[in-house]
Amino acid sequence: MEMTGEQQIPVSQQKTWQALNDLEVLKACIPGCESIVPSGENEYDVVLTAKVGPVSARFKGKLKLADMNPPESYNLAFEGQGGVAGFARGSAQVNLTPEGDEKTRLGYAVKANVGGKLAQIGSRLIDGAARKLAEQFFSAFNKHVTASGEA
Repeated sequence: MEMTGEQQIPVSQQKTWQALNDLEVLKACIPGCESIVPSGENEYDVVLTAKVGPVSARFKGKLKLADMNPPESYNLAFEGQGGVAGFARGSAQVNLTPEGDEKTRLGYAVKANVGGKLAQIGSRLIDGAARKLAEQFFSAFNKHVTASGEA
């Protein structure tokens, strides 16, 4: 699965970067996220619950940030095991571009693979679920950064 997109974030590039690197913000904004805990330098253990079509699972996995270029970009790699539901792994490139003093364009490109029962669901359902999760994340993220005023 591959997915690209752009979002307009209603705060500065620096505030957007800070919020994207704040574990409490991420936990609050990632749909189904139960925990996100540091496990090394730029590495995190993540637990989240997700539903894709008829398959629901609790995923335990790792998230690693690399090629960090504050406050402009980073790459992240992820992998998670969902028991009998299967696994997901992949990567994402995130780019932040300032648009004036108080707006940021966030561009992303995600590549992911799934296995197990998830792989049997079909790419259309998986793509749809991924887009829905991205929409939910950015909706919550935008609300958070505008409500906090400082993220």
